[in-house]
Amino acid sequence: MRRSVQVQGFVILILFLLVLGIWYAAWCEDRRGMLTVSFLDVGQGDAIFIEAPSGRQVLIDGGKGRAVLRELSRVMPWYDRSMDVLVGTHPDQDHIGGLSDVLARYRVGLVLLSSVKDEEGTDARALDVAAEAEEKSGGRRLIAQRGQVIDLGDSTYLEILFPDRDVPNVETNTGSIVARLVYKKTAFMLTGDAPKAIEQYVVQLDGSTSLTTSGGHLKSNVLKAGHHGSKTSSSEFFVGFVSPEYAVFSRGCDNSYGHPHQEVIDLFNRFEIPTLDTCKEGTVTFVSDGSNVKRR
Repeated sequence: MRRSVQVQGFVILILFLLVLGIWYAAWCEDRRGMLTVSFLDVGQGDAIFIEAPSGRQVLIDGGKGRAVLRELSRVMPWYDRSMDVLVGTHPDQDHIGGLSDVLARYRVGLVLLSSVKDEEGTDARALDVAAEAEEKSGGRRLIAQRGQVIDLGDSTYLEILFPDRDVPNVETNTGSIVARLVYKKTAFMLTGDAPKAIEQYVVQLDGSTSLTTSGGHLKSNVLKAGHHGSKTSSSEFFVGFVSPEYAVFSRGCDNSYGHPHQEVIDLFNRFEIPTLDTCKEGTVTFVSDGSNVKRR
């Protein structure tokens, strides 16, 4: 009897693993040829999860607390405890506060950080300690600088547009990483909290590059509105060059800053650009087949 129970248990385990394998294969087949970009609902903050058609995964920022872990559990398989790239755009709590928890739970291949420093920020120091620990366990840590291209496979890459130099002593928002995620003919513009002056500087650097009929190297299907929709970002000049099909406000409801500011809402309305809001809609996910971007 005891042996029979053991055999039954073994058979059940084998069947379970077989079903899991079939489910995993179907899931992999479902995402083949598709880029998925999720603007996670982490309250007043930024967290963007990217899964390339190759299966490589990127997290850009992590909000200010443990909410990012909850949201990652909804967009990643429960058994997945690794990701390829982790980006901290700048050392403000609402961007990197949750990343030390992410580093504690997930094995990360590359940690990419801005060189801007916030000497008073406990979150920045905690992230440094966590990143150093990750580095010792086999990961890499890199300071972001213009011209770097992170290859995610299958014609997908993350290109760093700014900073174009070391910026340890500038104001933290000014030192934000500005990156453009590209998959074949589609792109996402991801600006952290970069202010208008940096947006306009990026236009000077890249706006005239004739890669598209309008907007140059900056043309993107989706724009994450800078600084959660603050009037300090999303200049008319920059938005015109990016010319997105959608804009996303990543922010918390009833935040004390009044984000998104009315003038930014009015700007997107004037350009007839639909806006999506993580406060109102929760996590906002887009998929791209390399030619078109749609909301999922």
